[in-house]
Amino acid sequence: MESLASRRTDGFRIERTIRKDHLDLAVSYFWDAFGAKLKSVLGPAEKARAFLARAVSPDYAISAVGAGGDLLGVAGFKTPTGAFVGGSFDDLVQVYGLFGGAWRAPLLHLLERDCEEGVLLMDGICVSPTAQGRGIGSALLEATVAEARRRGLGAVRLDVVDSNPRARALYERQRFRPVGTERLGVFRHLFGFASATQMRRQVPQLTP
Repeated sequence: MESLASRRTDGFRIERTIRKDHLDLAVSYFWDAFGAKLKSVLGPAEKARAFLARAVSPDYAISAVGAGGDLLGVAGFKTPTGAFVGGSFDDLVQVYGLFGGAWRAPLLHLLERDCEEGVLLMDGICVSPTAQGRGIGSALLEATVAEARRRGLGAVRLDVVDSNPRARALYERQRFRPVGTERLGVFRHLFGFASATQMRRQVPQLTP
């Protein structure tokens, strides 16, 4: 069977990591995709990118790389051993100072999602604005499912906010199904969305 780390698709390659020289661009893509939700807590943008550069772990991500070696998209995931976007209180303090880190930490905790046994939790998917419409998002989702299967996990879970119906439509096309909804209450004004729907796709294991 062909390894995920070397799997090619139409015009790009799927790799089970992020190359070191792609990390800054991966951070930029992530902020472009999720900055509207996180700007009240992690902004301004230059500080947010500095924090994310400290917080991201390429070992918990899958990337799409173009034929010319350019980064086209990233899908992060989370397991009990680590996450694509982590970061410690010390990372916050290093970027925002002690006071800035102290008030940001509990707000970021509101967005934390616990892992479930036997489930791979997606930790964000983002595609370069210049690479939209090439099937990269779908390929990254399929690669994430393949990663869950490789780890012997029975499902992939993700959360999609109510303000992003386009993303939800993509997930539904990729056979993710809603399993629950969590509402933010008064914090909806801070993060810019009122609820997040949990979606899940079962991952049948291959028989020998």
